[in-house]
Amino acid sequence: MATEVPFNKQLRKATRDVHAMSDALVNAKLAFAMSDNSVWAEGLLVFYEIFRYLELAMHRLRDTPVGELHIEGMARSEAFERDLDFYLGANWRQNYKPRDSVANYLAHLQRIEREDPIRLCAYVYHLYMGLFSGGQILRKKRNVTKKFRSFAYFLYSNDVTTEAKRKGGDAVTDFGDNSVYELKLKLVKSMNSIAANMDEKTRMALIEESKTVFLLNNSLVKTVRGADEVLLRRLIVFAIVVVILMILFFVFIAKE
Repeated sequence: MATEVPFNKQLRKATRDVHAMSDALVNAKLAFAMSDNSVWAEGLLVFYEIFRYLELAMHRLRDTPVGELHIEGMARSEAFERDLDFYLGANWRQNYKPRDSVANYLAHLQRIEREDPIRLCAYVYHLYMGLFSGGQILRKKRNVTKKFRSFAYFLYSNDVTTEAKRKGGDAVTDFGDNSVYELKLKLVKSMNSIAANMDEKTRMALIEESKTVFLLNNSLVKTVRGADEVLLRRLIVFAIVVVILMILFFVFIAKE
C-alpha cells in the first residue's frame, strides 16, 4: 500500500511553477537591490499589512484550523513596525495609505475570511514559511553588505555618527531565542495535522488557494519602489570599475 504524500509536499508540488515564477521575480527585481535600505523598507511596507491581517485573523479564528497554525514566536507585526520606525521614522503612519496592490490583497483576504475562512491557512503557511526561509537568506545578504559599507566608511571617514554605525532595522528576520528550524518544523506539522482532518474537496481548495498566494505576493513585489534605480546605479558603478581595471591593465601592458 502506497504511503500518502504529506500535505506540505503536495502543496510544494502543486505550487512549484508559480513558486518558481515568484522566486524569479524576486531575484530579478530585488535580489541585489534589497541590500539598499530604502528598497528593504519598501518591501517591509508592502507586506506589513498582510502579516498584520493574518495575525489578527489567527486571533479572531483561534478556535478554528486557522488559529491552530499560530506558533509561539512567529508573530511579526510588532517587528515590522519597529523596522519601519527605524527606516521611515516614528511618524510614518501619519501619511500612510496602503497602495492599491496591498488594498486588493487585503480585500481578497477579507472576502475569503467571510466566505471560506479555512483558505486563510494557505496564506499563513506560505507567507511564514517564506519568511522563515527567504527572510533569513536576505538577512545574511544584507549583513554582508552592511559590513562592506561599514568597512568602506571606516576607510574614508572618522565621523562615528553615520548611518553605517546605526544599529537596528532587522527585527522582522530576528526570531530571538526561537530556532527558525524549529518554527518551520512546527508549522509544517500543524499544517499536515489540519489537512489530515479535511475532506478531499477542502484540501483541493487549499491547494488552489496556495497558487493565488504566490500570484498576490508577486503583485506586491512588482510595486516595490526604488529597486530598478538601485540596480541601475550598481550596474553603472560596476561598469566604471570594469573600465578602470581595463585602463590599468592596458597601462601595465604598455609599460612592459
